[in-house]
Amino acid sequence: MKRILFLSALILSVSQAAPLTLSYDAPAKRWEPNGLPIGNGSLGGVLMENRIQFNVDSLWTGGENPSGNYSTKTFGAYQNFGELIFTPLEKSAERKGYSRSLDISKALYSETWKDGDTTITRQAIASHPDQVIVWQMDADKPGKISGEITFKGAHPGLEKIDLVGKHLRLRGTLPNGLKYEARAMVTCKGGKLELAKDRLVVRDCDSVRVILAADTNYVMSRKEGWMKGDPAQKVVPRLDAASKKSWAALLTAHLTDYESLFNRVSLDLGKTEPAVAALTTDRRIQRYRKEAKGRPRPCLDPELEAMLFQYGRYLLISSSRPGTLPANLQGIWCNSNNPAWRSDYHSNINLQMNYWLAETTNLPELAEPLFDLLTAGIPVYTEHTRKQYGDVPGFVTRMSINPFGGSGWNWNIEGTAWLAQHYWEHYQFSKDKKFLEEKAFPFMRDVSRFWLKRLKRHKNGSLVVPNAWSHEHGPYEDGTAHAQQLMYDLFASTLKAARILGKERELAKQLEKTIPRLYGPTIGSWGQLMEWMEEKPDLEKSHHRHTSHLFAVYPGSQISLRKTPKLAEAARVSLEKRGEVGDSRRSWTWAWRAALWARLGQPERAHGCVAGLLAYNTLDNLWTTHPPFQIDGNLGIPAGMAEMFVQSHAGVIELLPALPKVWPSGSVKGLRIRGGHLIDITWKDGKLTAATIHPADDTTVPVYYAGETRKIKLKKGVNANW
Repeated sequence: MKRILFLSALILSVSQAAPLTLSYDAPAKRWEPNGLPIGNGSLGGVLMENRIQFNVDSLWTGGENPSGNYSTKTFGAYQNFGELIFTPLEKSAERKGYSRSLDISKALYSETWKDGDTTITRQAIASHPDQVIVWQMDADKPGKISGEITFKGAHPGLEKIDLVGKHLRLRGTLPNGLKYEARAMVTCKGGKLELAKDRLVVRDCDSVRVILAADTNYVMSRKEGWMKGDPAQKVVPRLDAASKKSWAALLTAHLTDYESLFNRVSLDLGKTEPAVAALTTDRRIQRYRKEAKGRPRPCLDPELEAMLFQYGRYLLISSSRPGTLPANLQGIWCNSNNPAWRSDYHSNINLQMNYWLAETTNLPELAEPLFDLLTAGIPVYTEHTRKQYGDVPGFVTRMSINPFGGSGWNWNIEGTAWLAQHYWEHYQFSKDKKFLEEKAFPFMRDVSRFWLKRLKRHKNGSLVVPNAWSHEHGPYEDGTAHAQQLMYDLFASTLKAARILGKERELAKQLEKTIPRLYGPTIGSWGQLMEWMEEKPDLEKSHHRHTSHLFAVYPGSQISLRKTPKLAEAARVSLEKRGEVGDSRRSWTWAWRAALWARLGQPERAHGCVAGLLAYNTLDNLWTTHPPFQIDGNLGIPAGMAEMFVQSHAGVIELLPALPKVWPSGSVKGLRIRGGHLIDITWKDGKLTAATIHPADDTTVPVYYAGETRKIKLKKGVNANW
């Protein structure tokens, strides 16, 4: 016991000293602003006072939804699984010296306090190797832990809580037939464990370990009917295997796995004033809000801004792993059975934004769930497309997507082209030809086939997308900038892919003829990038949250400072007019605009969006809020910040293209650029001091900084320096 306590105390002390630790001096009373999230990709938990609210990524109602109805009965919604609760048997004395923390460099939750003369320590991890949540409780004096462990389900009437051997079980079936099961097992040292009807009781223990496993019978396959077997077949072996391991062994396996992903990228934006860095995270954010709102200078807390960057990476690692579903609107954390927008996969910005950081911040395998889900849904998308549009080639989807191939709300058919971009970008960053041939090209090809058939000849001779939307802004009209830019991006990348693979020569010829005929970006009367084919001043000058007509700047690359400077200037005028006030203040808008301003070479405006996200749309637990909590802001801002340090979209690697004055000296290491190369960058007094490329293969790349372009030869395994 002493060895385990020592390990726990050591990890706790390291966590409290780490700069990447969220810390608080009061228990979490409320889920959204206070709870701290952990996750292993499919199983997520939010730690609050004496309980863990938990979710499984596949706990969904609904189905294939051929009607397109957006109700929770047909389309469905992501569901709250329930809570695992520890209720002390005796009311403790006044807690003294209470602290709780989440070390995102270790994905380790900790809390500690003094109960009389006894120090109580609790820690929790969501282990990917063991596929369980582990809740470890220790006291530094014998016999001081007593309590009841119970489940609280979220679906009364559909589930049952009971004991099966030494397992506490929560088991149910949703109206769509999806079976779900959670089991908890307790091991303790000292004292005793008692088995009651629907709970586990520990008395007078020195330490207690609660292990939680949960899953559903969902399978990502239409041929299997999206459901197969009994979740107990997955849950029981995980629980039994984990219960045979010590806390030290479980923790070591967890850290080895998690750090192999998280430690790929480090970011130093400078040191925060010690008195500020010593504040608890909630007070620190409150200070940031007060200082940043409406002031002529930004709030100075570079370590908090660096933590926001790394927190996004933490959340993606925790909610998207190979073999899981992709991160939805709330990642894998949801405490409602009827969450906002069903907590679905929204394809008009949100789902895409969730995965921008996967490539640039060196987590490419975490995008696999996105490709897996979209690929699995193709048969359903195809059927629904033909039902709506007749006997057409290819497929598209509606706005919202669920795990069963179903989609709902309206037909966001241009959004499918945006989803196709992720396949191409994954290839651009990896050069994985097998992925391109087997997964990327089939998706891109079939979406292109649909659009080649659907384009309309305008009276001016160009080809336009009919009846399109500029999300979520203005009327449906032919040839909106958003739709046209998406078609250009889709067709150009599909053509390149066809040439690389030497496939679909007739399709390639058709794309070659079509691309030059697409109605392209146009500059309006007051220098703006036009959002519609005809000007709409009242709309174009509004502070609308969406910047759909700027897709070609980011995440697209049709417009860039170097290749199309006049269009880039028009984009700047439009973005300036959109502003960052009123309706523009949403979790995800800050992230998109940070990336846009970075691409447009405006470092102070880009940083202003980082500051705006923290000041206006970040809760005390660092979750970003639309409102309510929506994870796209968290996952999008690291991608926006990465564009400030390095860009590789325009055929050249540009170093520090948008470095703001507020980060005069610092470094970033391990970012990923197109071609699969890694890069480390260091700067001092606002100027580049070193850049090192870690090549993925042998090639020559142009590198640009401060007006100078160099051709640098790369050799795999040999670092190249600027």
